[in-house]
Amino acid sequence: MKFLSSLVLTAIAGLLLVPSVHADEWNKKTTLTITEPIRMPSCCDPDHSVTLQPGTYVMVLVDSSADRHIVRVFAEDGKTVITTILAIPNYRLTVTGKSAFTFWEVPAGQTKAMRAWFYPGDNFGQEFAYPKDVAVGIAAFGKAPVPVVEVATDAELKTAKVAVAQPTGVVVEPVEVPAYVAPVATVEAAPTPAADPMPVAAAPVTPALPATASPMPLIGLIGLLSSASGMLFFSKRKRSA
Repeated sequence: MKFLSSLVLTAIAGLLLVPSVHADEWNKKTTLTITEPIRMPSCCDPDHSVTLQPGTYVMVLVDSSADRHIVRVFAEDGKTVITTILAIPNYRLTVTGKSAFTFWEVPAGQTKAMRAWFYPGDNFGQEFAYPKDVAVGIAAFGKAPVPVVEVATDAELKTAKVAVAQPTGVVVEPVEVPAYVAPVATVEAAPTPAADPMPVAAAPVTPALPATASPMPLIGLIGLLSSASGMLFFSKRKRSA
């Protein structure tokens, strides 16, 4: 009985642990501890960016779709929201078993700006979109394009358009992709047979002599025929005399 009770308790404990593990994999819950200030974008802050001071924070993926992800950063208690960020997928070749973070290159003396966050074992991570003025500065110094977005509320993140700040300082706005329109099927109609035309009497065809390069052969032929006719006429007249 003791063995059976222990087995049941172990099974129940295992069932209780499964949702927690699955939850972490689904929302990518990650504990981040930093020893220096880190800059991150923020949807609802007046400056659209926030600086995390040294300490411990909790990051989770709260919403994910095909082309955009929403990341939320909490204080160490996991309840106080520090910032909400719109991210786009970022790919890495080498997968690691630990959480990984990348940072943008910034001028000496400036606060590091976090670029992307990768959950352990994932090829695709979250690359953060920054406000326009910050993104332009990062792109110019780092010589790389930086995602740009500016919204006022969390709700706008789901439909916000992500632009791109180029190293040249130009911000490329998102291009509207026209909705797909199915081609209209066309059916080729069979040709309508024409009505039989009224019979028309055929006009007599006059044979034409073959065209020649010069009229001289034709004149010679006419003269030959005239001479033959004259000789035949005199021959008949002589016989009758």
